[in-house]
Amino acid sequence: MTEAQTALPASPARLVKTVLPSALEVLEAVAVQNGVCVRPVPLKRIDLATGKAEIVDVPCGATLESKCPSCAKRNRQLRMAQCREGWHLDHEPVVVRSDPDEEQRRLVEQRADLQAARDRVEKAGDSTAEIDAVIADVDTQIRAAGVRGDVLPDDRPKRTRSTRRRQDAPDLPKRPHEARTVGQTYTAPDGTTYRPSLFVTLTLPSYGRVRQDGTPVDPDTYDYVQAARDALHFSKLLDRFVQNLRRVAGYDVQYFSSVEPQRRLAPHLHMAVRGTLPRKEVKAIAAATYHQVWWPSVETVVFEGDHLPVWTDRPERAEPYPDRQAGDYLDPVTGELLPTWEQALDRLDQDDEAEPFHVLRFGVQVDVQGVLAGTPDADQCIRYLGKYLTKSVGDCHAPETETQRRHVQRLADVLRFEPCAPTCPNWLRYGVQPKNAKAGMRPGACRSKAHKPEHLGYAGRRVLVSRKWSGKTLREHKQDRRAWVMEALGLADEQPADQYAWRPVLAGDPDLLPRARRLLNQIAERQRWRMAMQQAEARATGQPDLSATSLAA
Repeated sequence: MTEAQTALPASPARLVKTVLPSALEVLEAVAVQNGVCVRPVPLKRIDLATGKAEIVDVPCGATLESKCPSCAKRNRQLRMAQCREGWHLDHEPVVVRSDPDEEQRRLVEQRADLQAARDRVEKAGDSTAEIDAVIADVDTQIRAAGVRGDVLPDDRPKRTRSTRRRQDAPDLPKRPHEARTVGQTYTAPDGTTYRPSLFVTLTLPSYGRVRQDGTPVDPDTYDYVQAARDALHFSKLLDRFVQNLRRVAGYDVQYFSSVEPQRRLAPHLHMAVRGTLPRKEVKAIAAATYHQVWWPSVETVVFEGDHLPVWTDRPERAEPYPDRQAGDYLDPVTGELLPTWEQALDRLDQDDEAEPFHVLRFGVQVDVQGVLAGTPDADQCIRYLGKYLTKSVGDCHAPETETQRRHVQRLADVLRFEPCAPTCPNWLRYGVQPKNAKAGMRPGACRSKAHKPEHLGYAGRRVLVSRKWSGKTLREHKQDRRAWVMEALGLADEQPADQYAWRPVLAGDPDLLPRARRLLNQIAERQRWRMAMQQAEARATGQPDLSATSLAA
C-alpha cells in the first residue's frame, strides 16, 4: 500500500464528511456573496393602521467580518461614503437639530415622574435604592432613544487641575478664531482654483528596536508597560491633538479618522482633515501635544495571589453615601480600610511633588500629505482609512510565527493588571479602592474590552468623526444610499416608520421560519434586486432592455 493510500480515511462515509462542505456552510457562503446578512434578527412588524403583523428579518448590523461579513462590508462602504462626502466640502454644512420625537418626550415625562417620586421618598427618610435602579434604567432608554447628555447631570463637584503647560513641551501659536469649517481656496496663475485638504498619520513613540515583523529585537528591554499605558489612553491624546490643531489653524477644523494597530501592536491614527496647514506646523503641533494622567501610583504591588482585599458592607441609611458605594474593601490581615478613589486623589492633590501617573506623547514619525478632491490620491486615502474597519484591532495583524505570538502574549500579560479606568478592579492590587467599588471585584478580572487580547489595550472608537464633517449623521448617510437604490429601481420606499410598531419575536413562535429558509428567501430577493438594477443601468446607458434569461446567462 502506498503512502497516499494510507493517508485516506478508512471509510467512504468518513471521506464525504472530511472533504465536502456542509450545506449550511455553502448557504452562508452564497448569502455573503449576495450581500445577505448571515445573522438576521427577526422582528414582528405591526401595521398600526390595519393591525396586520408580519415577521421581518433585520440585518444584525455587525461591524466585524468575523461576526457577519455582509453587514461589516456594508458598514465599511457606508463609512467610506461618509468620508468622501465631507472631506472636500466647498460650502458650510448645515447642521439641523432634530426636534424631540414622541418616544423621547414620553421617556422624559416618565423620568420626571420618577424624580418626583424619589424626592418624596428621600424627604420621608426611606431608602431610595429601588427607585434609583428604575431611574438608571430609564436614563439608559433615553440615551438609546437618541438623546445626547443626561437629563439630570451629576451634581458632584468635578476635580480640577492646573492647565499650565509642561516645561518640556514647546509653546504653540494661536490664531484668531474664524467661524468656518471649510478650508482656504488657492488660485493658480492660469485662474484654476484649488481647495486642498490634508491626510495625516500619527504614531506613538518607540518602545525599543523592532524587526520587520513588528517583534522586538530584545524583549527584555522593550518597554511593554509604556506601550500598554499608551494604548489605554491613546484616545485622550487624540482629543488633545484636535484641540491644539484648531487653536493653531484658527478655524473649526473638521476631521474623519480611523485607528488601527501597527505591526508592533501599537495603535496609530490616519486622519483626513478638511482644509490645509503647512506641514511644518502640523508636525510642530504633534510634537507639542501631550496628555497627563493624574492617577495614584502603581509602583508597589500590595495585594496579589490569595492575599486580596475583602468586601464589607456599610451600615444602611436612607440617603446614599456621597461616593455612591454600599461597602468598602479592607486589608484581610490588619482590617484597615483601603482608601477610596476620592481619598487617593485627595492625597495626590496634597502632594506638591507628585508626578503624573503617565504622560503620553506622539512619536517622531508624523506624515502629512496634501490631497485634492477627485484625484486618485484622494480615493486611495479613503480606501486606506477603511482598510481595517471590518477587523478587530487584534485581527488586523494576526500573529503567524511563535515570536509574534509571544510578543502578543507579553503585551497581554502587562495589560491584565494595568488599570484601564478609575472603576477598574485592578486598583485593588495596588491598595486603592476603585471608583464606585462593589462586591466581587478581583484584580486581573476586569471586564473592560481594553484588557481583551483582540483589542490590544485600545478600548476607544475605531472611527472618529467631527460633528460638522458632512452635516449628516451616519443614519442619514444610510438613508441617502437606500433612497438612491430605490429610485434607481423605480420602487416606492416603505411607509413612514411611525406607521409601524416593532416587537421582538419570542422563541417558539409558529410563524418564525428556520434560519436556513429565511436566508434562502433573502438570497432570492437580493438576486431579483440585482437583476432589476442591471436592467435600470442598461436603460440609463441606452442599451437594449435585457431579459431575465440573458442576464442570468
